[in-house]
Amino acid sequence: MIQSYRETLLFLISTPLYVFFIAAEVIASNIHNNGRYSKKGTIEHFYIMLINIVIDLAMRGVALIALLWCFNHRVLEINNPIAYWVVLFILQDLAFYTMHYVDHKVRLFWAVHITHHSSEEFNLAVGFRSSVFEPVYRFIYFIPLAFLGLQPLDIFFVFSLTQLYGIFIHTQYVKKLGFLEWFMATPSHHRVHHGKNPQYIDRNMGMFLIIWDRLFGTFTEETEPVEYGVTKASKNSRPDEVILHEFRNMFNDVRQAPDLRTKLMYIFGPPGWQPSNKRDQ
Repeated sequence: MIQSYRETLLFLISTPLYVFFIAAEVIASNIHNNGRYSKKGTIEHFYIMLINIVIDLAMRGVALIALLWCFNHRVLEINNPIAYWVVLFILQDLAFYTMHYVDHKVRLFWAVHITHHSSEEFNLAVGFRSSVFEPVYRFIYFIPLAFLGLQPLDIFFVFSLTQLYGIFIHTQYVKKLGFLEWFMATPSHHRVHHGKNPQYIDRNMGMFLIIWDRLFGTFTEETEPVEYGVTKASKNSRPDEVILHEFRNMFNDVRQAPDLRTKLMYIFGPPGWQPSNKRDQ
């Protein structure tokens, strides 16, 4: 397994924290009888996480080789250690925002990412409900960082660190966080991101910083109760259907499309795209 000692240490520290806080949420949910955890949903989160981990580990070697090649052909050298880590943190967060934006705006990648959004629950365990096939292409978004002189293992570590934070913002028990709401992604911001309310769809893409959403026009405040999930959810709870249903829908649309342009739009157009003659029906 290709993993730095820092990532290993982060895993050893974070695991008991996950267990403690998820247990606390489950207890609170049972006490208040609010149904924020279900057996079915928790099982789904668990097996999706395991499949994602297997794919992530399998892709580590490919990602490392690609990023090392880019690093060895770097065009910049950042010698000041403080500047190095600040630049790495900011650019890694921007790279994640970019990937997350594409995941929501291109149907092929939405077919990957929808797994994370398809739960109608919102709790800490949903943070483990990863986009199963994301590790196959995620490293591509980190290539510019390697060309700018940022070490691949450092990129992996900072990504893991921000993902750790990202899991903890999947909660309904933390409300507004005052001035932090202006520059950090908070539970309130991320509740919006998981909403299928029309005004909440494709909003608040940031994982650690919310400044990218404010800069690029994808920010929305939490102003009304959130309805969690996706607008067109699979009715079948089989694992293959939970993970692959949007791929199947996409391929069915492509197979029935009358021409190449329509086929390509069904793949690379936005989710829900339809040709004009269908939109008018």
